[in-house]
Amino acid sequence: MRRLIVTTIILLAATVFITVVYFKNLNPPGVRNNQVMQSIPDNAVAVFEFNNEKGFYDIFNGNQLLAATVGKQKLSDLDTIRRLLMLSPLSDQFFSGQNVFISVHPSDTGDIGLLVTTTASVGFDPNSFNQITGQSKGALSITINHNAIGPEYDILIKGINKHFYIIKKEDNIFVGSFSKALIDLSALYKSDKSKTIFVPLPDQQNANSLANLYINYGQLSPLFDEVFKNNNTDIFKSFRLLPAVAALSINYKNDALMFNGITSLNNHTYSYLNLFTKQQPVDNRLKDMFPATTAYSICFAVSDPQKFEADLSQWHFKAGVNAEKDKLFRKIKQETGLLLKNEFEPLLSNEFAVVTTRYQEKFAIISVKDGSKLLPLMTNISTMISDGIGQFNYEKIPFFLLGDAFSIFRKPYFMVIDNYLVLAASPSELSSYTDTYINRKFISKTGQYNEFDNLLAERSNVAFFINFKNAQPILKRDLKNPFYDAFENNHPGWKDFYGAAYQFTASDRNFYTNFCMKINNIDTAAFTKKN
Repeated sequence: MRRLIVTTIILLAATVFITVVYFKNLNPPGVRNNQVMQSIPDNAVAVFEFNNEKGFYDIFNGNQLLAATVGKQKLSDLDTIRRLLMLSPLSDQFFSGQNVFISVHPSDTGDIGLLVTTTASVGFDPNSFNQITGQSKGALSITINHNAIGPEYDILIKGINKHFYIIKKEDNIFVGSFSKALIDLSALYKSDKSKTIFVPLPDQQNANSLANLYINYGQLSPLFDEVFKNNNTDIFKSFRLLPAVAALSINYKNDALMFNGITSLNNHTYSYLNLFTKQQPVDNRLKDMFPATTAYSICFAVSDPQKFEADLSQWHFKAGVNAEKDKLFRKIKQETGLLLKNEFEPLLSNEFAVVTTRYQEKFAIISVKDGSKLLPLMTNISTMISDGIGQFNYEKIPFFLLGDAFSIFRKPYFMVIDNYLVLAASPSELSSYTDTYINRKFISKTGQYNEFDNLLAERSNVAFFINFKNAQPILKRDLKNPFYDAFENNHPGWKDFYGAAYQFTASDRNFYTNFCMKINNIDTAAFTKKN
């Protein structure tokens, strides 16, 4: 009996040992995504993650999609650092196979800062940077300074005449940047262990992914403040107000950057887009009605319009504007006899959008169930200037009927064309859309748009689209000069892309997310040939 007990204990111990070793090997020392991501300062807007192994670089060798997105010079500088520092015989064995995180940070220097964070396997001595520079045949020189957490390695890359700063943090995490300010921020940054800014992908999904993209929507506004002259630009506005983070995996294509994954909402705060998590995905058809001159748009889709209106009323209450809404609708009732909200809601169909054209026209295009029933309703609350066009007599009606994205239409002109309610700031804009509609001058009638649209999900609840060529006059007006100069002159650059789309599809009270940027057809060869 005693021998049986001893044998059982030995077998149990062996099982525990094998299990520990097995799971330790699944997550080898140095590959610790949670610790690394928590060390990245929380003002990061986005983090691009990939594995530092030859296969990744081979796949993107000669493909300039990343260069067009990040900037050819920035990518070239990062590649120079990789070749001179990480591929050195003194460091390659310690950094090879480790996950690399390149984070994007707002900067007050008129540029966007990049921070590189990774780990080294056990045994790497930071003093090796001295030896690496010594063996670089004059390509590098090094100065060691000291900051709040220890040595700071200031490495001058003579070929590009730039300084690259490196520090080592706890858990064998190494951080580098061309920005001294970002390195200082990283050195002083202490993460709040009780909250997670970025949520890493599950291990299995991460292992099968070529690269990942993490987004912190809460930091989009600070980034936009650095990039745009006007802090109130409406480009991507609804997304910038969303309290959420995303974890997306790349879906590799030669002519497009495509990511998909989950946007996780913060349960403790609320925004307009939260309303759409309570809906079912809807086939996107309203985009077929957008003008060929569309610069950018945001389209909303709801499976249950009446539930959306009920949820919108709750959102107005939480936003503290319910009393103002009730006062407006009481006034309309007193002056027209209409219960506007009650009569409008049954007529609302599944999709409504805000579209901005290259000529800076703005349209609200709202799909309705029966335009012939809606027209007298709109006429009763408006002053008609022609048989088909009138102006609302009351302010903020679109905001209270459809929500925050329609607040720009304070006292708009309107027309009903078939089963669409169209709003704009002037009668001439409505006449322009009438011409578009009658003569079928839709962007969906163009070949490049349809090729781009074929890459997108057919169903969603919120969809943002930008056409870079059509948006160029607006970007020239609104971007700060250095950023517009980069847009105009960088090749490859954002100007080489046809368009981009960002789609949210309701999924378990969060959003399944698709992001796509496609290059122009005429430039395909330029993006695939080697330098």
